[in-house]
Amino acid sequence: MTLGIIFEISTKNYIDDLLVIKKSLSHMETLVGGYNGYTLSEPSIKFGWTFFNLSFKSNLQQGIEEKFADMLSKYRFKNSPQKFTQFMTDYFQSKGCSIRIKVLD
Repeated sequence: MTLGIIFEISTKNYIDDLLVIKKSLSHMETLVGGYNGYTLSEPSIKFGWTFFNLSFKSNLQQGIEEKFADMLSKYRFKNSPQKFTQFMTDYFQSKGCSIRIKVLD
């Protein structure tokens, strides 16, 4: 299975946010019919923030992009990675996560 987009997640409340992220992604996997569609790296702590990578497998990313195409199209970014990043940021925040997301090249 090929990897899709990779995010660097930043949080000040790692334990709580990680639980919300896992629950949210599990729910998303159920919605789009993609299982085992992401991986999480080991966290590192710097300056009171915890950083870790969230890697989407292409099947989950494509499923999300297809299922929520109408919502993604409303974002005013030019490229798909920026739209997907903002969509996932909004999705996690709607679930109670206060995280920052950055796309890794």
